[in-house]
This record gives sequence, C-alpha cells and structure tokens, in this order.
Amino acid sequence: MNQTDKICKYLTIGEVVRSESAKRNNISNMPTAEHLENMKALGTNVFDKVREHIGKPIGLSSGYRSEALNNAIKGSSKTSQHCKGEAFDIDADIHGGTTNKEIFDFIRLNLDFDQMIWEFGNDAQPDWVHVSYKRNGGNRKSILKAIKVNGQVQYVAWK
Repeated sequence: MNQTDKICKYLTIGEVVRSESAKRNNISNMPTAEHLENMKALGTNVFDKVREHIGKPIGLSSGYRSEALNNAIKGSSKTSQHCKGEAFDIDADIHGGTTNKEIFDFIRLNLDFDQMIWEFGNDAQPDWVHVSYKRNGGNRKSILKAIKVNGQVQYVAWK
C-alpha cells in the first residue's frame, strides 16, 4: 500500500490516513484490507460525487482513524465509523470555492449515505460535514447536528 495510491478518483490513501495526532503520538494509522475497501466505497459513492458536483477541490479534515489513534483523540466516539473506514469529515474551507452547507445539502438531497452530521458552526454553516457510508448496504440516511451544551458535545436531530 503506497501513500500515493488512489482509493477513488479524487483521493489518495495518504490523504485519507493523514493525521497530525498520529504523527505527534507515533501511532500507526494504516488501514486493514477491509477498511480500505470501505474507504474506496465511501470515496466513490460520496466524495467523488460531491467533488464532481462542486467542480472544484474539496478536502478532508479527518478520514480513517486506527483504533489507537481514535482512542488518543479527545472526544472521539468509541464506536466511530472513522475506525472502520466508513466515515470522512469533509471540509470546504481547506481549498475554498464552495461552502460546507452546499456540500451538506448536495449529499442530503442526492446521495446514499449512512449518517451525516452538521458539525458545529451555526444555523447557516457547519464547520465541516461528517458523512459515513456502508458498502454492504443498510445505509440509514440519519442526519444529526453536533452542538455543545455546557462544554459537552451533544447530537440532536437535524431540522
């Protein structure tokens, strides 16, 4: 597995496993073959379609996370789909040219997905968009909003 190998049309393995936290803490963040297949399905069925709709580069603020890396990140869920290679955090701010709301709305209205989360921000714009996809089916199309209440993250139904 080479860092420059593509998992889909617009993403390399290196982009999906990149993590400053892993580097700082000397944690391996290499996926298993199953995780890699999950990332390929997510990339092809969600990321590539968003990228082609937008027509400009978009980026990931978080992709795959090994279990060790996930445990090292404060506030990460023990059941995070990032650990299965089933979730990406897409962030328009990395390259500019679009908005996170446009990405959120395109996915919500046009694509199959398991879970999507409007991550923080405000009512007009999320800070980033968490999206997951199950390659073997059973995608729930669950939509949540992450908010902070008294310093604690809570997930509420998106309206």
